[in-house]
Amino acid sequence: MTVVTLPTADRRLETYRMREPVVWTRPPARPASRVAYAAAHVVADPLAAHSPGFPTALDWDATLGFRRHLWSYGLRVADAMDTAQRNMGLDWTATAELIRRSAAAALDFGDPADLLACGAGTDHLPEAAGLEEIVAGYLQQIEIVQDAGARVVVMASRQLARLACGPEDYHKVYATLLAHADRPVILHWLGETFDPALAGYWGSRDLEIATEAFLALVHDNAARVDGVKVSLLDADHEVRLRERLPDGIRLYTGDDFNYPELIVGGSHALLGIFDPIAPAAAAALQALDAGDTALFDTVLAPTVPLARKIFETPTYHYKTGIVLLAWLAGHQDAFVMVNGAHSARSILHLAEVFRLADHAGLLPDPDLAATRMRALLATAGVTA
Repeated sequence: MTVVTLPTADRRLETYRMREPVVWTRPPARPASRVAYAAAHVVADPLAAHSPGFPTALDWDATLGFRRHLWSYGLRVADAMDTAQRNMGLDWTATAELIRRSAAAALDFGDPADLLACGAGTDHLPEAAGLEEIVAGYLQQIEIVQDAGARVVVMASRQLARLACGPEDYHKVYATLLAHADRPVILHWLGETFDPALAGYWGSRDLEIATEAFLALVHDNAARVDGVKVSLLDADHEVRLRERLPDGIRLYTGDDFNYPELIVGGSHALLGIFDPIAPAAAAALQALDAGDTALFDTVLAPTVPLARKIFETPTYHYKTGIVLLAWLAGHQDAFVMVNGAHSARSILHLAEVFRLADHAGLLPDPDLAATRMRALLATAGVTA
């Protein structure tokens, strides 16, 4: 049994005994009952400068290798989104290259339009001064995604949130974007918990007023919308919204706290937490396909405390826990992040993520995970 000395919240050190590793079986096919995307992180080049303001440098082999890992478990990949550190260090030059390279890698598994959805936004225009400039910026990024052969996710725009005067401005911008899309898109509603700059999106800080504006947009453009991805961490609101969508339009849950119950209830998935829990998510979705909701719940239940820890306040730093687990699981060689974001969480937080990931059976090589965790702990003076 592998043993690690871990710090506790009350400043003690405990001897933690890791469980035996779980062997997760890769499914024979993608889930049939739900469309499931894992929002994937990017792997930083460990020898590059990652201070704020420096150009993004990625380890392309590891970044694309992780996407192949997700596809191998039957999951689709949502790329170039907030999990990939959009608006938190991933610059547009690297983003465009990521979209092209991910689409090329997807060809080994099938049609990129079916396997890959990529975020298009306006983050390359931080000083945009008007709605026409917002539209032009969106269309530039949409073209890159479409040329790569992937599905477009229209991401929420900080610049639009700053400039829009009300729901009518959102409606005008989005209707123009949807008219230019070559296939139905996914609309992304990212709440201020994930990005405070998006407060009041859709034209109001009142959630019900914003919801009415959003639904009006979706109904007016239903033929051009594949689904809506909602990341508000409000399960009751998501259920109400799902019930009011036009027929044929999916609701992709982005609720990393309540995803098991929402998926069983009818939501599809586009989740950051599916990045580190991909093997468990795949097994659970196979159980759901078989009608075994009890097994679905049993498989995912241990992942929920892990998700709630990774996504705890401030939620937008969740990427740190996700990258930690990719490193501990052997998917990348270093715990380094774009923009220096690996320093965004405390050593106590990371130690608890380690414990919870082990409880959920998501550390496939305990000896490797323990060795790497000890090395990280040593940087905080924990050497026992």
